[in-house]
Amino acid sequence: MHECSMYPDDQALDLLYDAIEEKRQPSWPEMKFHLQAQDTSLPGWAAIQELIEAAVNDQRKVFAPKKDLGPELWSQVLTLPPSIKNLKHVEKLDLYGSSLVRIPPEIGAMENLRQFIPYTSYGLHWFPYEITRCHHLRSSTVSTRALYGNYKLRQPFPVLTPVIAELAPARCSVCDGQIDPANFEQVWISLGMATDVLPLLVNACSSACVNVLPQSPEGYVLGPHKGGAKVLQPLPD
Repeated sequence: MHECSMYPDDQALDLLYDAIEEKRQPSWPEMKFHLQAQDTSLPGWAAIQELIEAAVNDQRKVFAPKKDLGPELWSQVLTLPPSIKNLKHVEKLDLYGSSLVRIPPEIGAMENLRQFIPYTSYGLHWFPYEITRCHHLRSSTVSTRALYGNYKLRQPFPVLTPVIAELAPARCSVCDGQIDPANFEQVWISLGMATDVLPLLVNACSSACVNVLPQSPEGYVLGPHKGGAKVLQPLPD
């Protein structure tokens, strides 16, 4: 029910290219989040936690799970454990070829992160706003066509009304304050991060935090929004 295809099928592509040629907005089906739960009984889950612990202990600068775990165990990991917040020395996060469908907000605590490579992780359509806390991040390699709102295809963003409770952390993405469910707001925003423009999910404790979000770059939906097919995007390039 919550699945969404990573790429359009042939019929959808034909409609997309017709729309581009006629300089009109393409028609897309409603997008849904990947909300699959991580199976914590799988050996891959135990392995990724052990790998993080080892990386913390030896203070390594490169964290590349596929290389260290092998493709079989790595394919069992749908989300990284919150303990990635302890990877304080990691400068290069290589998530190449993963089955990940989301990145936890704890990535924002990776204070020395400089290079981010989720390339060919086709289930990653968005990233947490907390990644903006990685102030040293300068280089990224993403699979652009998989991203919501990307400039090549302009897939719509999933609608955030009502809020997606399964994706809500305990703390605000903007001010890091405690989130009161009565004032909780979720919005999308597209921002330049390293060498890419990424669709970011903001979990805000109040409208005041939404109001201080930075401006989106030209060529993308300007400012925060709730997603859905009615959000007008620029035409695909």
